[in-house]
Amino acid sequence: MVLLENVVVVFLAGLATALATGLGALPFFFFEDIGPRWNVILWGLASGIMVSASVFGLVQEGLAVVEGTPVDTVVAIGPGLAAGVALVIVGHELLDRAAVDPEEYAEADFRKLVLILGILTVHSFPEGVAVGVSFAELGLAGVPDAETVALLGVTLPVLAVFMTVAISIHNIPEGVAVSIPLRSMGVGEWRMVWWAVFSSLPQPVGAVVAYYSVTLAQGLLPVGFGFAAGAMVYLVATEFVPEALESGQGLPRGGRPELAAGLAVGVAVMVPLGFV
Repeated sequence: MVLLENVVVVFLAGLATALATGLGALPFFFFEDIGPRWNVILWGLASGIMVSASVFGLVQEGLAVVEGTPVDTVVAIGPGLAAGVALVIVGHELLDRAAVDPEEYAEADFRKLVLILGILTVHSFPEGVAVGVSFAELGLAGVPDAETVALLGVTLPVLAVFMTVAISIHNIPEGVAVSIPLRSMGVGEWRMVWWAVFSSLPQPVGAVVAYYSVTLAQGLLPVGFGFAAGAMVYLVATEFVPEALESGQGLPRGGRPELAAGLAVGVAVMVPLGFV
């Protein structure tokens, strides 16, 4: 029963990150368009948050649960890091081979919806995994004591709270990215919110799968932390930063100052995670 309650908590956290994607469509209720400068800043902010959360949260937590020599640590975490990177690479390949026109979001039949959801699962699943793994200390015996915080009567690991907030903030510019082409095709504001949320629906599933896996096999814990960290850092390097630079092509110096500012703020927001 306790495990079921924990799974529900993890699912709700993953669902919260998915719903946060819908926030990316809210500015279109008030403005016709989002300027490229703000797009670059948002992507930079998301990048700084994700890298910091990975390094100060996931990697640090993974190191804490590994006992032994540095070689033992590498052996325990390394496969997870490599697997996380590999999943993102596979996701990129699938996206390149089965690119979906945003117009299909608004005019999709059942088969197209299955295809879109499959692609989005590969794309956003690692983010859900990061949330699920960060909840590892929730009711898992034998894990080093972790700092906790009480929210709405539930005691949660601080890492889980930070990671849920980090993924949620990261999802906002993703929601903007989904909404921009839909706006250009005249899709209504509330439908943009729905499709933005839809694009992140695999995240609560990934969160539950990851949490349940590390609960069943505690030996998977360092691998899970490594997997989530590897996927997050690689996503930043291959998606977030290139997306920011592409959005800033028409800005002075290619939008690099805005990107650097967003990165700096993102890192500053998450640095406290390294001291809890």
